Amino acid sequence: MSTKVKAVILDWAGTVLDHGSRAPMGAFVEAFARFGVAISIADARGPMGMAKRDHIRMVGTSPAVAAAWRAKHGRDFDDAAIDAIFAVFEPLNVAAVEVHSALIPGAGEAFAWCAARGIRLGSTTGYTRPIMERLAPLAAAQGFAPEVMVCAGDLAAGRPAPLQMWHAMATMGVWPASSVVKLDDTPPGIGEARAAGCWAVGVALTGNIAGLSEAELAALDAPAREAIRREATAQLIGAGAHLVVDSIADLPTVVGAIEARLAAGERPGLVDAA
Repeated sequence: MSTKVKAVILDWAGTVLDHGSRAPMGAFVEAFARFGVAISIADARGPMGMAKRDHIRMVGTSPAVAAAWRAKHGRDFDDAAIDAIFAVFEPLNVAAVEVHSALIPGAGEAFAWCAARGIRLGSTTGYTRPIMERLAPLAAAQGFAPEVMVCAGDLAAGRPAPLQMWHAMATMGVWPASSVVKLDDTPPGIGEARAAGCWAVGVALTGNIAGLSEAELAALDAPAREAIRREATAQLIGAGAHLVVDSIADLPTVVGAIEARLAAGERPGLVDAA
């Protein structure tokens, strides 16, 4: 069995770019508002990382939002409601990614470090392909162009199912799963990695759980930042992460830690996502 990391599969928003995962959060809030139902930022962020239709379903069927929908529309939140909201959400998110497309600090250096060591880069995302058709060129212009990009809707099931990870690995021809690291800022993305049999590494400070822009995070004092780190770490470890770091800038440390565990005979294990 390999004791070296052969590939890193990266999430997008909150992991590689869009510090704080701002684009999808705002689009969810606005999409529901256009149907006369107010959702909170916490509502919008709760299922983040899932495929967007699944995300809308989770938000809309939560007790408070379901009750508000019923009061406004006189019927239960159903598949027709999901379709209607998704039709509004997707173009809102396409527009939002243009504003929130900057790479997270340290990402470029992490990519170069991997390239120098022959570590290949792939990606999976909860974004749909139309959203990624707008975002991917903006990322490529900044130096992020992974070998493969597997989107929500490409396969029969999204996160936390392992299908996107398996598809990425099969397309890249990378195996065994124990030689692959997944970096992600959300519990569904961590679940995806564990269900695929890969190493799952959480990102605490740049992602959806922290929810802060680079400037907002920098403005915090040390105790406030540490409180956010602790909360995000607890959620990501609870979802099954083998390791949690602050940001993608820590990728060299991640690879070193995982390779040490591989050399010691440890393997990530396989966790049922059901």
